Amino acid sequence: MNWSTTWKSSKKPSKQRKYVRNAPPHIRNTMLGSHLTKELREKHKTRSLRVRTGDKVKIMRGQHKGKTGTIEKIDTKRQRAYITGVETVKKDGSKTLYPLRPSNLIIQALKEDKRRITQ
Repeated sequence: MNWSTTWKSSKKPSKQRKYVRNAPPHIRNTMLGSHLTKELREKHKTRSLRVRTGDKVKIMRGQHKGKTGTIEKIDTKRQRAYITGVETVKKDGSKTLYPLRPSNLIIQALKEDKRRITQ
């Protein structure tokens, strides 16, 4: 088995990357967390949640910093979120969604349903 539940930490970045890459899907989902705004933090009594399709987010880091939009797609394998309105232009002129890490986003509004936190 390549992934261990007892592994704690390592100084080596290669081992840190191996831990994330070989993690099972139920652990990988927890790595897709993103901070909440102050209002949502007070309402839900938690600092961060896993991002989901339909959440309204603001980009806090990178070349698209300051833009807001809703999450259109999430790639759990590569740990990336795709947001409507945040696109890159390819050489042939077509546009494609730009992948972003959930850690660089802040959730402004949740798409709530019966499985999500509601109070």
